[in-house]
Amino acid sequence: MTRLRLDLQYDGTDFHGWQIQPNAITVQEEIQKALTRLNSNQKVEVVGCGRTDTGVHAMHYVAHCDLNYPDLNELQFKLNGMMHKGIAIMEIREAHPEFHARFDATKRTYRYFIDKRNNPFNNRFAHFSRHPLDVNKMNEAATHLLGRQDFESFAKHHSDVNNFYCEVFSAFWTETDEQYIFEISANRFLRNMVRAIVGTLVDVGLGKIEPAEIQEIIAKKSRSEAGTSVPGKGLFLWKIEYDEK
Repeated sequence: MTRLRLDLQYDGTDFHGWQIQPNAITVQEEIQKALTRLNSNQKVEVVGCGRTDTGVHAMHYVAHCDLNYPDLNELQFKLNGMMHKGIAIMEIREAHPEFHARFDATKRTYRYFIDKRNNPFNNRFAHFSRHPLDVNKMNEAATHLLGRQDFESFAKHHSDVNNFYCEVFSAFWTETDEQYIFEISANRFLRNMVRAIVGTLVDVGLGKIEPAEIQEIIAKKSRSEAGTSVPGKGLFLWKIEYDEK
């Protein structure tokens, strides 16, 4: 079998996340079903670079599978014609036999978008804040996220992980005329982590808590100490990076 790497994008609005689950449409299931049909109904298992929650989007997502197919351009064309319109396969290429979409990823970047006005044409892809946010204070607070720390305070309850340590490489806000945009990069992320961080930083931007309180929230290792998670629709998995084998 040939190890194939798939680079793709998806609009997560209609999906219950990436990972296959009973009685729900997911991105992984859509791709696996299509590949299995193209493989003479012999099951093809697709492994993704990580989970995304219901409604979360991916500007760049990476998966791998093992499949012998003579023409990868043809495979890409057929896949895009068979799947839900919210998924687009951007590239398929042969990878190293030991390449693993999840475990080989060295850096993951997310972006979260908040509209300053209620924009009906952007409602699927951004959260709306009814009140202005103090970007300077939110950026001051974001500096306390940097480095290798225990992020249990921002993790979903009952997360199935061995530890809550993540190394955050960068975290910052930018502001445009229309939006507030948060970008964060790390070696790994916990379930719900980015949405909980954004919700907490928004509390800073609204003046509900001070920037330095982020340190205290992290130290307490309790989800109840952090802010409310923002909706998934404003979140994009933006980029996945690898040290290629």
